[in-house]
Amino acid sequence: MSKAAAKLKSLKRVAERVTHTTKLKTNIPAGMAAAGPPLGPMLGQRAINIAAFCKDFNTKTAEMKEGVPLPCRISVNSDRTYDLTIHHPPATFFLKQAAGIQRGTMTPGREVAGMITLKHLYEIAQIKIQDPPNVMLTMQQMCEMLIGIARTCGIKVVRDLDATEYGQFLEERKVIVEEQRRDLQEKRDAKMLRTG
Repeated sequence: MSKAAAKLKSLKRVAERVTHTTKLKTNIPAGMAAAGPPLGPMLGQRAINIAAFCKDFNTKTAEMKEGVPLPCRISVNSDRTYDLTIHHPPATFFLKQAAGIQRGTMTPGREVAGMITLKHLYEIAQIKIQDPPNVMLTMQQMCEMLIGIARTCGIKVVRDLDATEYGQFLEERKVIVEEQRRDLQEKRDAKMLRTG
């Protein structure tokens, strides 16, 4: 065997033992991990058994409501095993659920998409402070962080909230959201006509 062929053979052996040092960070819906895109290709690049991962994830999240987005951190070991860390749902998910809205505002600061009370905020903070990245935060820091996130979503934090007034506010908000969606669709259609 020539020297070039021997070097190629040794390079192949080195290439097979690639270790991924960075964690794979992704959001996966609870109980809905599937081998298809986008999850399948991400796991395939890191040589993880996709079917076994999906089965493992779905069994770990079986008691949760299906479809809730869960931030996951996946670190891959050199022997093709993995360590899966599942965090609580994102703060935006909790805030939108507490406010009773499907989506945030398109213009934060100028438009209010929903409202929550300080009690809602405190309950969400108690859940989110258990996540590994937030363990070192105090409750006050966590609440301040959640107020900032709520502001970017267009959710107003108030001391108390009247249920009937808020129901009326949400009905008015649905009409505004439908108008915004129609305007966006018209802009997309106009753009398609220009490029076509």
